[in-house]
Amino acid sequence: MFSVNSPSEVNEDETWQEAPFLSASAVNGKHYEWQLSDGRQWLPIDNDHVIETHYCQPGAKGITINTSHGQVHIDFDELQSLNTPLQVQRLSFLPQNQTEDVGWYFRDDQLWREYGSPGLEPLASSVSSKDVECQFTVNPQGSFSFTVGHTSYTLDFSSMTQTNCSTGLRRNVRRRPKFSSEGLVSTSVPLTASATHLSGSGYKWEFMGDRGVWTEYQKHICSFDSAAIESQYQLNQRGQLHFRINAFTYTLDFLRMCQTNNVAGTRRAVRRTIDSGSQENGSATLPRWQFQDIGGVWRDYSNGQCSITSQDIEFQYQQNPSGTVSHVPEEPAH
Repeated sequence: MFSVNSPSEVNEDETWQEAPFLSASAVNGKHYEWQLSDGRQWLPIDNDHVIETHYCQPGAKGITINTSHGQVHIDFDELQSLNTPLQVQRLSFLPQNQTEDVGWYFRDDQLWREYGSPGLEPLASSVSSKDVECQFTVNPQGSFSFTVGHTSYTLDFSSMTQTNCSTGLRRNVRRRPKFSSEGLVSTSVPLTASATHLSGSGYKWEFMGDRGVWTEYQKHICSFDSAAIESQYQLNQRGQLHFRINAFTYTLDFLRMCQTNNVAGTRRAVRRTIDSGSQENGSATLPRWQFQDIGGVWRDYSNGQCSITSQDIEFQYQQNPSGTVSHVPEEPAH
C-alpha cells in the first residue's frame, strides 16, 4: 500500500477554465483508483482523492506527492512517474450501463476551454465533449473533423492536438474526467447484444502461453485481470487495452483478439470465454442476442422463430467476434 501524505507541488499551466475544487468528502463511493507499481505488483495509493482532484483540472500538468517511498512526480498527460522507477496507472470501476463523465479541452491563446462550452468567439463549435468522447471510444488512435462556422478543424487523438485546416495552427488537447460526488453518467440503451453482458467475473480472458496452454490474465502478474479487461471490453469492443508486465508493455487488441509485445513485436492469440465456474455459482447468466423487428420491438433469437438461438450465436461470437453468422428464418405455420 502506498500512502499519500500530502501533495508537495502541483504543476499547472498558466490559466484554465475554473472548475469546482472538491474536498475529500466528495469521494464517497468513488469509482476510480490510482495505483503505483515497483515492477512486481500494483498497489493502491491511500488518499488518492488528492491526485484525482488535481487530475480533473484541465490546466494541471502533474503533481508531486509525498509517499512512504519518497516523493513521486506524476505527469498527467503521459500518466507516468518521471522521477522514480515506479509506474503509475488510474483504474475506473464503472457500474453496468454507466460511463465516466469526461471533458475534452483545447488550449486557446489564454485558457483551456471545453468543447461545446460558450467562449469568446461568436460561433460555437459543432462538437461537444460527449461527441469527442464517442469518436475517441471508437478509435483512440484516430482523428476526426469538425467545423466552427466556416472553418474546419481536425482533432488527432494520437498526438492530442487540434489543427486548423486552413491556417495549419495547432493547439494542444486534453481529456480529463469530471470530478463529482457521482462522476458517472447513465448510458442505458435498449436490451441488445452489445448492451447485455455478464458481470465482470462472468467472462475469462486468456492468452496463449509458451507451451500452447491457455493462461488466464492475473492481476498479480500484469496490471489487469479478467474482470478489469472485461470492463474495458464493454466500453469499446473494437478498441485496445495497454498494460505492463515487469519492464515490457503490451497492447491487447479486442478486434483482432491478440496481444502484442510493443518492444519485440511478438503476438499471442487471446480468447474470451464464459467462466463456467461463475455460472455454476449463480453469479452470471448467458447473454441474450436480440434483433429489432419491423415494428421496432426487440425480440430474442429462439427456435420458435428462426433456426438459431442466442446460445448458438454466442458460441459463434466467442470463436470469431469479427465474423458473421448465417441462418434461415422458420416458415410460419399455415
